[in-house]
Amino acid sequence: MKSFRERNPLVLGAVGSVVLAAVLTATFNFDNLPIVGSGTTYSADFSEAAGLQSSDEVRIAGIKVGEVASVDLDVDHVLVKFKVKDAWVGDKTSVQIKIKTLLGRKFLSLSPLGDTDQDPRRTIPLTRTITPYDVTEAFNGLAETVGAIDTNQLAESFRAISDTFKNSPAQIRTALDGLTSLSKTISSRDNELADLLTNAHKITGTLAASDGDFDKLINDGNQLLTELANRRDSIHLLLVGARNLGTQLTGLVHDNQAALNPALAGLNAVTGILKQQNDNLDKSLQLAGPYFRVLNNSAGNGRWVDSYLCGLLPDNRKSCTPPKTIGSPG
Repeated sequence: MKSFRERNPLVLGAVGSVVLAAVLTATFNFDNLPIVGSGTTYSADFSEAAGLQSSDEVRIAGIKVGEVASVDLDVDHVLVKFKVKDAWVGDKTSVQIKIKTLLGRKFLSLSPLGDTDQDPRRTIPLTRTITPYDVTEAFNGLAETVGAIDTNQLAESFRAISDTFKNSPAQIRTALDGLTSLSKTISSRDNELADLLTNAHKITGTLAASDGDFDKLINDGNQLLTELANRRDSIHLLLVGARNLGTQLTGLVHDNQAALNPALAGLNAVTGILKQQNDNLDKSLQLAGPYFRVLNNSAGNGRWVDSYLCGLLPDNRKSCTPPKTIGSPG
């Protein structure tokens, strides 16, 4: 095998340049690679952005298949580029901007139709894109409606209304005066209302920016409710077990009631007798104390018993007194 020094440096330089160019091309187009990339990039024209932003989801039948790459202004319309992975996009596919959350987050919804694949180099035209609210069409419709109004007939209508309310009761005139005053008050507060709407727009923008946090909060709440539902089943089983235990104990007491009643009656009789003989028991214990104390003194002097007999002879019985012992009175 030849070493690098023995090889032609021109050939090595050319091969190295080609490999380097291929690596750089793959690096700059990494997202478009068929295997390791993040999908195929398509583009679509919209009449307006409708709040769509880059990194918003791209869905087919509610399943996420990609995300929006960019939203840019292209002369008189909006050019949206999006990436799709592991999903088929036909040459008649329609693209619609839909509302994802109540806070105004949007996503692209694809309806894949057609006989062949959509060419990524061809932009999906306006005829196959839909926005949730087309401001241009709304203003065009308003212009057509206003242009179709018959001003003479409108003036005649206003004159008829004026003649109708000419002889109206005082209550109706008062109500109309009140409406006039209300309209004047509202018009005089036009700047304040504009500030209020501006602040409300800022609040909605802040809430929309925190859409991810709200999604996480909702998901955490869902997990909490699921855990509570699982614990509810455990508590239900515990209560059912306690109820069954109570039933078994009730049956046990009922089955042994015939045997327990005589035993409880006898125990009650014994306690009654002991209560009646309480005084006799106290007196017996008081008399037994001195006896056992003298017995302990007599037998506590070693290997003999120290005792004293008094009054053995009849002549000495009157003057007989017992000896003093340890612990005895006197």
